[in-house]
Amino acid sequence: MIKNSFSQLTDLRSLLGLLELDPNSQLWKDTTNLCDFLEQDSFRIAVFAPFNHGKSTLLNALLGSKTLPIDLIPTTGAAIKVAYGEELQTKIVLKDGTEVTELGTKILQDYAVLDSDRQMRDDVKSVTVYANHPWLDAGTEFLDLPGTNDREEQNVLVKDQLITANLVINVLDARKLMTLEEREHLRDWLENRGINTVIFVVNFLNLLAPEEQKQVQNRLRFVAESFRSQLPNNISNLYRVDALPALRARLKGDMAAAQTSGLITFETALRSIVDAQKNDLGLKSDRVLKIIAELLRIGREKEQQLKSDLVTHKQKQQRQIEIKQQAEQLIKQGLQRSISEFESWLYLPNLRSRFGSELSEALQQDKFTHWHEEFSSTGEQYQQAISEWVEKGCEFFERDKPKPLSINFLQVPQIEVDSQTSDPNSNEEPDNDVASVAIPGGIGFVLGGPVGAVVLGSAGYILNKMSAQADTQAGKPNAEIEKQVYDDAADKYLTQFSELAFSTLKTYQERSLTLISFEPVVDNSTITTLSHQLELLKSLLANIEQTSEY
Repeated sequence: MIKNSFSQLTDLRSLLGLLELDPNSQLWKDTTNLCDFLEQDSFRIAVFAPFNHGKSTLLNALLGSKTLPIDLIPTTGAAIKVAYGEELQTKIVLKDGTEVTELGTKILQDYAVLDSDRQMRDDVKSVTVYANHPWLDAGTEFLDLPGTNDREEQNVLVKDQLITANLVINVLDARKLMTLEEREHLRDWLENRGINTVIFVVNFLNLLAPEEQKQVQNRLRFVAESFRSQLPNNISNLYRVDALPALRARLKGDMAAAQTSGLITFETALRSIVDAQKNDLGLKSDRVLKIIAELLRIGREKEQQLKSDLVTHKQKQQRQIEIKQQAEQLIKQGLQRSISEFESWLYLPNLRSRFGSELSEALQQDKFTHWHEEFSSTGEQYQQAISEWVEKGCEFFERDKPKPLSINFLQVPQIEVDSQTSDPNSNEEPDNDVASVAIPGGIGFVLGGPVGAVVLGSAGYILNKMSAQADTQAGKPNAEIEKQVYDDAADKYLTQFSELAFSTLKTYQERSLTLISFEPVVDNSTITTLSHQLELLKSLLANIEQTSEY
């Protein structure tokens, strides 16, 4: 039994959404249809059968009027609900929300009857006929369902709607009693889904010979006894009603003919069932419990899946952090190795040892440009190796790349030295002029010493001829003086280059390390969502289980 008069329907709907079932799945449709119906107060009686079994005629006989469309060919193409209204009118609700309401039932021909190709309209959401009848006024409503032996879409509609009925009337044809398809529908659509409040009504028995009627009645009893119906005590689940004669008798007000047709007996039993079952939720419990059991089963599977997803996501997140930490370590190690190699190359004693003599000789031979190309090319290889590590780090950590490392390889001009030697016996006055050479770009520096000053940069080298003459007179050759000038110039160049390069490299290194440093930023949004879903699911499952007893 279900407790609390199905007060937990909200939980069922919430659970259905949390399970993310396919809206086209049978469980989803059954649950939503049943929840919608259980919130209503009416007692619904659904009538279903294959086409031409007389179900609409039977309903019209019960209502005492030609309320529903009947014909010799399949007609009903929609589920038509018959409810109470002061006057006869029909309301059509389309899937886009449009409502069409007209007096009478003529509009059914446009919206609820199969077209010439025997197709249902696909834009109709619901069809309701309002009629003034004591049964309907007392809270009972009928549901006329499409025939079940014509199109698959009609079958799907019937199957979906059967679960919303308190009581099901299955109309049988005495001339072809319980076909294989009908037995399959009885099993798959009713018994297996917990729908066992079913009454069988056999039609067309009046068209058979008396002897044939006895044979059919014996078979009918077997069918009724084999189906376990949950009906009040002393109420049968099998009745004979000759639908068309019953309708004619009711329209004429012929009570004797109505009694002969079986309508009065069936109608009396139907009233007893409705009165007995109207407030009894037990008749719905089987189908509800089946749905709840299936939802709980899927819910427990979903719970385990969410737990697994949480563990997997946390492990994945931790693994990503570890990978980035390892990547940071490797990138920084590679960067530091490249920087160390470059620093070793820039180390002034190493520069002097490796390039001092070469640079001095290149300056003397006016080959500085060639030497400078090779020198800067080697340095640029070190720079490129450093920049590549930084770029790899930026790509991996999705950071903006900085400008590549760029060391200023100072430009040095050719040096011109006046090698003219003064004649001590000459009467010429010493020339106090100086020879200078402009050196474009770079950073200037001053060479000290007795030979004068050499400025590397925008000023130039200045060689004091008078000092050279004095040294010559002191016994020092001009060649030695000239070599000393070039040696000093080369040393000054390498010294200044080393200082500038180290400063630039340090600045670049400090800025780059901030870009390739990994600081774990944990995105807990997914974990929070999964945790919330898990807790909500556990709460819903617990609430639903508490409202059900198995």
